[in-house]
Amino acid sequence: MPLTPYHVEAVNTAKASENKIHDDATAQRFGFKGGFVGGVNVYGYMAHQPVARWGRAWLERGTGEARFAKPVYEGDIAEVSATEDAGGLSLLVTSDGVECATGRAVLPSERSPVVLDDYVAVAPRTQRPPADERSLRVGDWLGMQPLKATAEWHAEMLRDLRETEGLYAREGIIHPGTTLRCCNWVLTHNVVLPAWIHMGSSVRNLSLAHINDTLTLRARVTQNYEHKGHKWVELECLLVADETRPVMHAMHIAIYRPRQLAEAA
Repeated sequence: MPLTPYHVEAVNTAKASENKIHDDATAQRFGFKGGFVGGVNVYGYMAHQPVARWGRAWLERGTGEARFAKPVYEGDIAEVSATEDAGGLSLLVTSDGVECATGRAVLPSERSPVVLDDYVAVAPRTQRPPADERSLRVGDWLGMQPLKATAEWHAEMLRDLRETEGLYAREGIIHPGTTLRCCNWVLTHNVVLPAWIHMGSSVRNLSLAHINDTLTLRARVTQNYEHKGHKWVELECLLVADETRPVMHAMHIAIYRPRQLAEAA
């Protein structure tokens, strides 16, 4: 059974970031129409549908998946369709007539626990080397610069996502598009990535993060490989609030060196 589609006017919030894939000139050189909206933002758009269906229960213990196939561009309308079946919700993002992302959301009957001590807490590197097979070596642990979730920052994140669900502002809950963004930050806080692309994530929500929590991430490099000329990295990530409470477990996939960079070198 389909749910009512959700529509968002997409915003490229990363124009000024270090990642030049969000810059029009670089993205066009790589063959795209222009700088595109980050995958974590698109996942944030997708997360509207499971919350519309299940409410805060999905934020507390639900799972979500997203795979990004084509960019969503600033100013275009992203339509998030959701179809419910016996196992959960099938999600689809289209924009300007193009299928941009697919995914799935499920509400398990019980929360999946994790053991905090299984994930090693390390500080982010003081010197960031270029991203390569050595700096993103399989088995290495990475840490994120701690982030205090202030009320002002929280409000800005909701504005950036154009979120219409009032639950987040009303209860001070950090948005899943924002918690997933921490998986990007654990990369950018440790290595230099001139242009890179978030390709997908699989997420388990473990608890709610709120305003005034301090967020950190414990990430382990699980794969580093080349495919179709691109260099890929996969991370297993655990987001933690106040160094005591697991918030989100995620498998995060990115192209850290597009083949266009190698061709231009």
